[in-house]
Amino acid sequence: MAEDNSKRTDVNELGEFGLIDHLTESVRIHHDNTIKGIGDDAAVLDNGADYRLISTDCLVEGIHFDLAYTPLKHLGYKAIAVNLSDIYAMNGFPEQVTVSIAISNRFSVEALEELYKGIRTACNNYKVDLIGGDTTSSPRGLFISVTAIGRVDKDKITYRSTAKKGDLLCVSGNLGAAYLGLQILEREKQIFQSIKGGLQPDLEDQQYLISRQLKPEARFDMIELFHKAELVPTAMIDISDGLASEIFHLCKQSNVGVILEESGVPIHPDAEKKSIDFGIDPITSALSGGEDYELLFTIDVKDIDKVKYLPDIYIAGEIVPKEDGIKLHTKGGNIHDIKAQGWVHF
Repeated sequence: MAEDNSKRTDVNELGEFGLIDHLTESVRIHHDNTIKGIGDDAAVLDNGADYRLISTDCLVEGIHFDLAYTPLKHLGYKAIAVNLSDIYAMNGFPEQVTVSIAISNRFSVEALEELYKGIRTACNNYKVDLIGGDTTSSPRGLFISVTAIGRVDKDKITYRSTAKKGDLLCVSGNLGAAYLGLQILEREKQIFQSIKGGLQPDLEDQQYLISRQLKPEARFDMIELFHKAELVPTAMIDISDGLASEIFHLCKQSNVGVILEESGVPIHPDAEKKSIDFGIDPITSALSGGEDYELLFTIDVKDIDKVKYLPDIYIAGEIVPKEDGIKLHTKGGNIHDIKAQGWVHF
């Protein structure tokens, strides 16, 4: 028998974004109305008067969610919200979604009704139309794929690749809470499974952290504030894989560096306390946690007056030349390299 000398590379060697780069490096654009293809939060198509935005994301049971502690209604809501976040990250507004699911035979009609209650609730909340999708069978578990479609005025489109030296780095909301909510849920699951007869989970006073994990909200309010203030960020990305990872994506695309001020990273008091309870430095939870679905964006320094009076926005750092690196300036006055240790997809 002939020996197989073909090379086999484990996808973990490349990681999610390295794999995407590898698989798409020779992709060609064939149509003039494709303004932006792969490489940002959403694809951008020229729609004549404005730009059309399209983004697709997948949620896989056992990878992105655990039905041991995730109610199906919450899962349906989350599946929509996290996809719409990509449209908001382009400074646009979503208008339609499609939803495709693959289900194993352990899911009843009633279970899927619960899932779609959450989907409909999210669509009503964000005022988007569910316009189609697909349903098929799965040999195991539940698979959800959502495509979000939106629009943005051509003079308001915001990419990851347009931050420049001297811009201010800003963050909406607060970071790390969703990760800590996940840690609480995983801890209670392990306790429940390890004790014969089970034990009711201890979730008292943890509602905020758990809600940030099970029912995140996309920041449509931020985009409305930007438009009212006539503010167009110079670059933007949503925070799904952790602040550190998103900073790296933004810096790579824009060919710049960052000085991040620890004192400028917003952390909710509940997240700070729970981090300490778990023996984690709160800034580590904020940098590496993920699933916050806040917005990380940069502004021209001349627009600082438009930002500093807007609610729930924090100036967290500054864009610097690429050769200065990606650094964290700690509260103690030290400067460290930031390492991206966010969500690992493979």
